[in-house]
Amino acid sequence: MARSTLNKALLWAVALTAPVTAQSTCDTVEERTNITVLKPLTLDYSNEQTQYWSTYSGDLKPTCILEPETSEEVAAIVSVLRGNNETFAIKSGGHNPNNYFASVAGGPLISTKKLNEIIFDPDSETVRVGPGNRWDEVGEQLDATNYTVVGGRIGNVGVGGYLLGGGLSFMSTEYGWAANSLLEATVVLANSSIVTVSETSHPEILMALKGGGNNFGIVTSYLLKAYPQGDVWGGNLEFTATAETSAAILSAVRNFTENYPDKKAGIIVTAERTLSTILDIWVMFLYYNGPEPPPGVFDEFLAIGPVINSCKTQRYSKLLSGNNWAVVKGSVYTIGTETMPLPSAEDGPDIMGSIYDHWVNVSDTVKFVPGLIASIAFQPLPKGIATLAKSKGGDMLDLDDGINRIIVELDYSFLFKSDYEKIDSTMRATYDGIGDIVKTNQASGALPSDVFLPIFMNDGFYPQDYFGRLRPEKLQLAQTVQANVDPNGLWRDRTGGFKIPSA
Repeated sequence: MARSTLNKALLWAVALTAPVTAQSTCDTVEERTNITVLKPLTLDYSNEQTQYWSTYSGDLKPTCILEPETSEEVAAIVSVLRGNNETFAIKSGGHNPNNYFASVAGGPLISTKKLNEIIFDPDSETVRVGPGNRWDEVGEQLDATNYTVVGGRIGNVGVGGYLLGGGLSFMSTEYGWAANSLLEATVVLANSSIVTVSETSHPEILMALKGGGNNFGIVTSYLLKAYPQGDVWGGNLEFTATAETSAAILSAVRNFTENYPDKKAGIIVTAERTLSTILDIWVMFLYYNGPEPPPGVFDEFLAIGPVINSCKTQRYSKLLSGNNWAVVKGSVYTIGTETMPLPSAEDGPDIMGSIYDHWVNVSDTVKFVPGLIASIAFQPLPKGIATLAKSKGGDMLDLDDGINRIIVELDYSFLFKSDYEKIDSTMRATYDGIGDIVKTNQASGALPSDVFLPIFMNDGFYPQDYFGRLRPEKLQLAQTVQANVDPNGLWRDRTGGFKIPSA
């Protein structure tokens, strides 16, 4: 055993066995291990706190930032945490804007920044990826291999939280949710043990990780199925948001979702507005897994007449990095969601239009909030994704493939924390109103009524009932796994995230 490895193993053993006093986690870890500890009022600490998408999350001040480099070091930290009652958080890319999900005030922050391996195995067609990576970094390293993995659509998104939330990808119509390509994970449990979970070892934990969030342990590496990929085509289309254009885009995204012209294609359709009326536009994110899409794939959108078209043939990592413009830095940021059945072509204009109009009307109520940018995204969820997910063993969302759906994502960005309470209420009014529109149209028969409409975790606002909207058997699985791996409630009681209700 190499000296450095032996030293780490010994330090880990000390951390696991030495008694923990009332001393803070930060002080104990610094005294008993070689783990990097970033302290307040240092440049490295301050720089790390700027990596959150929401400035509010970055303004929450942890007592220190811990940067483990191995699973053993993560286990040593967990061992120390078990000896006290401090709240804490685990951070991957910092893209989740819900306060305390990946941020903390008055307790240690565990950054996975240095758990950043990217190891491609051409023989098994797999990639081992650490949670400290971002998706453009993963894509850039894999570009030379002509393989890729199912990952985020904006490069700056972190690997860890994205995969644990399920992961909707440009590639989902080819390969399913990102979590469906998770073959194995290395997990540090609440008792500080390190386990490898797979279909043959702890399969119930593996299933719970595929959309179950951070309730079961700290994942220190993911083994992902890799898929052949060369050049891709994609970029952005931008449209001025006139009444005519908005109606045409809403119709086009409905038609695209129902008729899905090519499984190699992916889109996100977003409306963006600042309430000072300086900006009122539609922006589309387009992707095609090939150097150029065949005629007809995106024709309905192109025929509407974009004022900007940046689509081109490029490497996949360049496409992801090019989408990073959508990250609004320097603002407080909130996210919420709702899921809807796809309306028919006949009822689509009224239903899609009423959802869009509702978003416009609610966002107008906060037009005087400084720096406000409101966004709504229509994300196709065709039933083929559910078919693929089932064929690969399933996941926590457990969608049936009987209907097409659309995931609606909502975002409000603004300048000052003092306006958070007002935007909190606005976000709730926005997704609650969309839910009411869906229910009203279900009652009238314009939308199918007997359908399963779960919440997409990656887009969820903190008060939304993610686990309560899962199928009962998946909720029970989450409860059972949690009881087995975290009987004392380390993750349940002392860190943020969507929580599993008691059995």
